[in-house]
Amino acid sequence: MSEPVVAVVGGGQLARMMTSAATALGVHLRVLVEQQDGATGRVAADAPVGRAGDESAVLALVEGADALTFEHEHVPTTVLAAVAGQGVPVRPSADALRYAQDKLAMRARLAGLDLPCPRWAPVETADDVALFLSEVGGTCVVKTARGGYDGKGVRVVRDASDVSDWLAASAAGTGPALLAEEAVEFDRELAVLVARRPSGEVVSWPVVQSVQRDGVCEQVIAPAPDLDPRTEAAAQRVARAVAEQLDVVGVLAVEMFEVPDTAGGAPRILVNELAMRPHNCGHWTIDGAVTSQFEQHLRAVLDLPLGATAPRARWSVMVNVLGSELDDLTDALPAVLADPLVKVHLYGKQVRPGRKLGHVTVCGDDLEEVRSRAVEAAARLRGDGPGDMTFPLTARRMR
Repeated sequence: MSEPVVAVVGGGQLARMMTSAATALGVHLRVLVEQQDGATGRVAADAPVGRAGDESAVLALVEGADALTFEHEHVPTTVLAAVAGQGVPVRPSADALRYAQDKLAMRARLAGLDLPCPRWAPVETADDVALFLSEVGGTCVVKTARGGYDGKGVRVVRDASDVSDWLAASAAGTGPALLAEEAVEFDRELAVLVARRPSGEVVSWPVVQSVQRDGVCEQVIAPAPDLDPRTEAAAQRVARAVAEQLDVVGVLAVEMFEVPDTAGGAPRILVNELAMRPHNCGHWTIDGAVTSQFEQHLRAVLDLPLGATAPRARWSVMVNVLGSELDDLTDALPAVLADPLVKVHLYGKQVRPGRKLGHVTVCGDDLEEVRSRAVEAAARLRGDGPGDMTFPLTARRMR
């Protein structure tokens, strides 16, 4: 029996971390990488170089493959249609993926399913922005419908002139369409990671809390501490509904805001973003859960039985290494690994300010100790001394 072949578009750290899971399962991973010396090109045995928008490169990638999947959503619909035309399953499908590619489509679909979201509206002109601002109290968030990630393509707006350049580009067809969302006052950000296979089996991991700095995920705490059971149930219910109603196959991350209930009941949740692939909020699962998100994603796209998602420890804290003063992060390994609980994952990337260069995870029984050790380890890999524990886990903020 020949080993199954999964083709993956994208050669960043997500595909890199998928390679070890594929090896363990006996799956042949064929990854379309942007450069041979990139994060995945350095570790994958079968890594042709090409671009996600190059139809001929993607069609060559899927020759003889059992499924095509992704480590990012930026694959043109025309390319996905060509793959489907060759009889290779695309997972998630183009029909599902469009809701992760286009925020306007996502908001309209979730609204049609009556799932909780911030107030929103498409905006094409300065008058559209001004009208929306008047309806939501004078401050909103304007997003590009396509292409934004890690805080890019997002602006807090108090006057239409704040996005005059985006409006002009959109009107001229040189920029993406835009939408406005109310600026939500929330206590913290939560996320639910779900996996679904074509036969319909769905599993999810515990609700986690993410801590953001400048729009980029810095920490993930699993499970989310002090979470009201009613809020937890609502978050799980919404994430499962998204997976089932949008017919997602593979791993799905549903990012949410936890919003205080004005009537004094359990905090509410509002859906912020969707990602149909392994996601930063699930990196803790490599060391902290029975089945990692990367193994689960491969199981799902091959329609294999899904693995258990139970945590291996009471707490897991993942901290991203965002930039570094070190030219080579491996120079810090002796100091970092002196803590026997620290698990290090480096992505083989060249150092640039703010770039995701790797992450660390610590698991244990005491949250503050686990978090402190993870923060300290990441700080050592950044080469900037003691870790910063001053950033609060909960604080009213707006986005």
